[in-house]
Amino acid sequence: MYHQALYAIVMDAGAAVGDLTRAMQGEDELFASPRTLAAVEAQLLTMAHTLGNLTPVLRDKLALADWAGWQALHAALREGREPRREAVWYAVSALVPQTMGLLAELRRREPVWFEAGY
Repeated sequence: MYHQALYAIVMDAGAAVGDLTRAMQGEDELFASPRTLAAVEAQLLTMAHTLGNLTPVLRDKLALADWAGWQALHAALREGREPRREAVWYAVSALVPQTMGLLAELRRREPVWFEAGY
């Protein structure tokens, strides 16, 4: 159940990031919109915090994820560090899609990790 809940949180937050940024023409448009940027950063913080709570075994199964990138993003957002534009854009354009893809693939390959009783 634990992995299933974490999976749902990460995937929902990632989908929200996608919804918020899908129509944008690029980085400049995101950073020109304070409200959208705040919403995106909130979803990224949720993702980074949740991913930080994955069990070591599950993290090992997602070895291709950029864990250093997620840790850096988490610290920047949690502490309100500036500048963080580069970290946020990297997350939107690379970390989120990569991590969601890796999680979805792991769930297809090893569904037992995401069953309600596990």
